[in-house]
Amino acid sequence: MQLSSLQPTHPRKDTKRIARGGKRGATAGRGTKGQKSRAGHKIRPAERDMIKKIPKLRGYRFKSISRRHAIVHLADVDRVFTAGEKVTPASLVAKGLLRRRGISGITVKILGDGALKKKIIVEGCAVSSSAAEKIAKAGGVVTPLS
Repeated sequence: MQLSSLQPTHPRKDTKRIARGGKRGATAGRGTKGQKSRAGHKIRPAERDMIKKIPKLRGYRFKSISRRHAIVHLADVDRVFTAGEKVTPASLVAKGLLRRRGISGITVKILGDGALKKKIIVEGCAVSSSAAEKIAKAGGVVTPLS
């Protein structure tokens, strides 16, 4: 056994402390100045920056990120559905007009862009006033959300 062949049995747990004399010198390979050269520097995560940028109101009733409706236009409903079919959030997902997001289901709002030439039945969806007029004019039925 030679002194040069000795090796530690356990790996070093802590990182090697640097900038304490020796060959590395004062900056110890970290460059000069700035956040990255300091001891204990931590770069904050991007999620924190996103949270800080969201406008916040005070009070216990305020919800910072409100749940929004998934929007569907009447022209798309007219293109995909046949006459007499029910339009529900589940059927919109099945026909490919919406993607399922989250476990608790989807809140859908139908807007009045485009023309409707078919008689449809709308259930479980919020409907704008212009869309409700066009659906009624085509002979369809809108059941209000409960």
